[in-house]
Amino acid sequence: MSQSIAISTAAFGSASAALTVIYAAEGEAPAGAAAAIWATTGLDWSQATTAGAFKGRQGQALDIIGQGGTRLLVLGSGKAGTATPLNGWTDRGGSLLAKLAATRAETVVVVIDEPGATPAAIGELAAGLRLRHYRFDKYKSVRGEDATTNLTITLQVADPAAADAAIADRGATVDGTLLARDLINEPANVLGPVEFAARAAELGHLGVAIEILEPEQLAALGMNSLLCVAQGSDRPARLVVMQWRGGNPDAAPLAFVGKGVVFDTGGISIKPAASMEDMKGDMGGAAAVTGLMYALATRKAPVNAVGVIGLVENMPSGGAVRPGDIVKAMSGTTIEVINTDAEGRLVLADALWYTQDRFKPRFMINLATLTGAIVVALGHEHAGLFSNNDELSIQLLNAGLNANERLWRMPLSPGYDKLIESKFADIRNSVGRPAGSITAAQFLQRFVNDVPWAHLDIAGTAFGASNTEVNTSWAPGFGVALLDRLVRDYYQS
Repeated sequence: MSQSIAISTAAFGSASAALTVIYAAEGEAPAGAAAAIWATTGLDWSQATTAGAFKGRQGQALDIIGQGGTRLLVLGSGKAGTATPLNGWTDRGGSLLAKLAATRAETVVVVIDEPGATPAAIGELAAGLRLRHYRFDKYKSVRGEDATTNLTITLQVADPAAADAAIADRGATVDGTLLARDLINEPANVLGPVEFAARAAELGHLGVAIEILEPEQLAALGMNSLLCVAQGSDRPARLVVMQWRGGNPDAAPLAFVGKGVVFDTGGISIKPAASMEDMKGDMGGAAAVTGLMYALATRKAPVNAVGVIGLVENMPSGGAVRPGDIVKAMSGTTIEVINTDAEGRLVLADALWYTQDRFKPRFMINLATLTGAIVVALGHEHAGLFSNNDELSIQLLNAGLNANERLWRMPLSPGYDKLIESKFADIRNSVGRPAGSITAAQFLQRFVNDVPWAHLDIAGTAFGASNTEVNTSWAPGFGVALLDRLVRDYYQS
């Protein structure tokens, strides 16, 4: 069933619905506005909770029918006096949506009256509701018995006006995350480099300045590393530049660079058939950068930011780049292509050099589904963080904790850097399995000069991870909330 969601706020006691939700702490009866709601049921709290085996623990629910057929859902909020961290409210919103979906109610009032329910917390709760509600079902046939319904949720809170402002502000980041999810979930026959560039260009209506560079322009700039990846495909490469100017006009921008391989067969070094369909998600870095730029523009972030995404398709053909080929990157560095399935770093080499050379950014962060090795190292719980700057690394680690998109810092060192040297060119794009994610990062570092830089290898977190409280989609949109939190906490003027 297709379902839309609408979330609004109201004062306590000002709205009614088919279903009312209240919270109760562990071992405690409902308090405040929730107590008044419970009183309308005419039921004894002790008897009702004993019969329903309800203790108020997190995850527990008591679904009852009160006087006059009114339906009340009581949810446990855990131990009394235990403050929920701000990002815990996001998970709480996702958990709430799951409970509401099980009830099949279409109009819901949720009473939130507890000490930690600040406007920011309500904003996170609403974010969790929307993130959990997301479905990518546009290609599923609609059966006769299916119908489109509207889920209307009213949050009764102490300060509706302040909560509305927080919901709208946090909602911009949610919009960016959902955009990233949509892009990653799209099949590659629908979303090629040209089509992705057109989707990114739609950010122009938000005030984002858009430039789309085509193969002739890329060749004139010397981006042979990026172009060699695309040469086996009938679909031409694109480089998209998105600029948001919300800060001091003289301030250096923050730069975000994304790998956008819309489909990766591995090229001549072709991948095994098993799970190759997942390679439609090899543009997860570009999707995250696009979603971030959408979020910054939507909330009018007081910062200058530039997003650069390199969009290619990696296919085998008579024109494809071969193992053993040598190409010259925009920087002038020559690269021996050892493995055509190590293509993302070839795309990023030119995109990073172009970005640092043209924009002279305050920092540069790239995101890429770069290596299977990072999945071996970290699984699907953390993305790999590689950086030449300790301050930026600490900021990213903190932002990841606060955004529930966690990172783990990995090493870079001269010893690893020596491994990428080539017999026939300046460097080679692959050195084999040992330290595969690290040597890939060392390769990228050759193209950043002295700019504070971080590489996020999101191969384990961009798609295919286990479901969470706020995501049941194949693609969670990882990176948007993380980088938006980084900007909010450390770089807004």
